[in-house]
Amino acid sequence: MENRTEDIFERLRTGQAIRLNDPEYYKINEVVNRTIKLSKRLNSTVDVNSVRHILGQIMGANIDDSTTIFAPFYTNFGRFTKIGSNVFINHACSFLDMGGITIEDEVLIGPRVNLVTENHPLEPTDRRALITKRILIKRNAWIGAGATILPGVTVGENSVVAAGAVVAKDVPDNVIVGGVPAKILKKIAHDKL
Repeated sequence: MENRTEDIFERLRTGQAIRLNDPEYYKINEVVNRTIKLSKRLNSTVDVNSVRHILGQIMGANIDDSTTIFAPFYTNFGRFTKIGSNVFINHACSFLDMGGITIEDEVLIGPRVNLVTENHPLEPTDRRALITKRILIKRNAWIGAGATILPGVTVGENSVVAAGAVVAKDVPDNVIVGGVPAKILKKIAHDKL
């Protein structure tokens, strides 16, 4: 039996299945509709300061002035993303963040990167339910162009995700991963850090 004493947003964060007939589902739709409206403004702005300001409105938090995000930028929710300082996010990234995305300081994210915290049950009769798991990108990680990070993944400190990789498992600190599915390709020497 599902715990109905928790708010739907708390249930999202803890990975409980959320179904379309949930009596609180309207709360998700309210956030999504607000995000869609603000995203239109975000993606038509012409300077990085405005992008940072509007994305901060979507997230409900200030984004540090040292962080740069290029438009277009896509998110379906936005409220559960946290971005550290001196982060760089390139063009056309997509963050599906209902499960929570944390990007620590000094992270580089290449163009067309997908961070996906949302999934669905395999059972066909329940497939429209939403199940979420948090993504954590640790300090000084670099996510290459076109990479996809799947629900529940942590990318370790100083690690590199090669362009085009699909990451389904945690990435340790100080390694390079690549491929589909991503595997460790090389360790990064500590004396070079």
